[in-house]
Amino acid sequence: IQKLIHLLQVTDDPLIQEQALITLSNSAAFSVNQDIIRNLDGLSVIGGMLSDCIPKVKEKALNALNNLSMNIKNQEEIQVYIAHVCGSVESAPLNSDLQLAGLRLLTNMSVTSDYHHKMINSIPCLLHLLSEGTERTQIQVLKVLVNLSANPAMTRHLLRAQV
Repeated sequence: IQKLIHLLQVTDDPLIQEQALITLSNSAAFSVNQDIIRNLDGLSVIGGMLSDCIPKVKEKALNALNNLSMNIKNQEEIQVYIAHVCGSVESAPLNSDLQLAGLRLLTNMSVTSDYHHKMINSIPCLLHLLSEGTERTQIQVLKVLVNLSANPAMTRHLLRAQV
């Protein structure tokens, strides 16, 4: 795991980055590895990949963070990327794998109400995706919206959102 994280830091080759991110994502399926990745500063390295201009690299980084977000301590670190993830969802091509990866991460990050306030500005986008997206996109958006709607503090923001 340490070598994969180091590889992400030193290479500019998108194919190597994708493969390293896929492997880290698969590793994160095991809870013990989630802690190891966090302790090796892997969350910030993977989070840094969200700024990559290559959509496939961003998508793989989102998938890795999604798997890592099953851990409360990891969520505390991942939450700093929520605004960036929301921006990626908004700017990604409609129904793309990149958009779906971002929505899956937002779903996990919205399971508790701790970070809902960071998603308020994206509610109009989510509602737009609900009306314009394919069934896969709509289902993922609904998961985020259901999580947000479970928080009474979000009611006003959800009902006043302009689409």
